[in-house]
Amino acid sequence: MKIAPLSVIAGLTMMTACPAPAQDQSAFPTPTTVGSANRSATVEPAPGGFVGGTQVYPWSDGTIFQAYAAPGLVSDIALQAGEDLIAVASGDTARWTIGDTTSGAGETRQTHVLVKPYSAGLMTNLVITTTRRTYHIRLVSTAETALSSLRWTYPEDDMLALRHKAEAVQAAAPVATGLDIEQLHFDYAISGDRPAWRPLRAFDDGTRTYVEFPASLASGEAPPLFVVGADGKAELVNYRLQERFYVVDRIFAAAELRLGLKKQQVVRIERLSPAATRRGA
Repeated sequence: MKIAPLSVIAGLTMMTACPAPAQDQSAFPTPTTVGSANRSATVEPAPGGFVGGTQVYPWSDGTIFQAYAAPGLVSDIALQAGEDLIAVASGDTARWTIGDTTSGAGETRQTHVLVKPYSAGLMTNLVITTTRRTYHIRLVSTAETALSSLRWTYPEDDMLALRHKAEAVQAAAPVATGLDIEQLHFDYAISGDRPAWRPLRAFDDGTRTYVEFPASLASGEAPPLFVVGADGKAELVNYRLQERFYVVDRIFAAAELRLGLKKQQVVRIERLSPAATRRGA
């Protein structure tokens, strides 16, 4: 009979005397802890949250938004205008019909996720990922009661928009004092070429239009401004240069800044409809 070397016997003795440390089970969340956290994070439809038949939730990251659906009825989950859908995942795709569609076009284009259960008494979750955020939704089916539609307000986005408006008013102070921020219209689209003098923004106060340029405008040639009519014809418009602004004593639907002869640079400025903005809000 062969006897194992002393070094091997010593190693086995140490392994027996020093067992692997047991994992601390208290470091892992229990089902009770997870369930409590989910319940605390879930918000349900409230009477004061309805606009017509639409439940409107204030958006908050990490919140689980509860929605009610019913067999035979389609519930519409409307995302923010301009937000692009990446993926939709559900915990129960066998007993729920889930699809998506869009409405509007351009900046008012809106994605809608449509859900419908096969029967009452079901519960599942829905995860919607977009180019801006991730939505976590708890779906509950009842016999007859369903949300016709569900959407959100976005307080952080609203605050950011107000900040941008305030910055624009401050920047315009040298050329227009006493502007009422509530009367300003900032919904202008700037497109076309990207020369060094391309405008930063355009806005109006209901009477005059202001086109703000970067500081580099002072060191180069200023482009002339043409107003483009409904027939597509362009005509030179009167304006005055104050600081970094063109001030035009009128409101226009479309205009173009043009500079150069052989290889002309063209930047287009278009005033967007307030009605279209409201539809996409």
